[in-house]
Amino acid sequence: VQLVESGGDLVQPGESLRVSCAASGFTFSLYYMSWYRQAPGKERELVAGISSDSSVKNYVDSVKGRFTISRDNTKNTVDLQMNSLKPEDTAVYYCWTRISASNYWGSGTLVTVSS
Repeated sequence: VQLVESGGDLVQPGESLRVSCAASGFTFSLYYMSWYRQAPGKERELVAGISSDSSVKNYVDSVKGRFTISRDNTKNTVDLQMNSLKPEDTAVYYCWTRISASNYWGSGTLVTVSS
């Protein structure tokens, strides 16, 4: 199982950014996928999750209305579109899945929101 995140960058408050996770080594279309983030000095938190068929999407309250999670089961990717970014969104963003009681994480991509 391999999860590789990309797309992190330095952006100004109010701007948008899209991060992506490329998955391999498992049958992607069968599994729930999530994005987590970890800000400096804080614990890792769940940001958003999406069911295998995209019918169910969940978000932490702090990003509702600003972030959108999506997936493409033909390309084995899961994306997080982030709009109206705030300085408090600054974090390393991680892709996650769980297969047969094992958790799998990518190495993360850094998103910095600063003027």
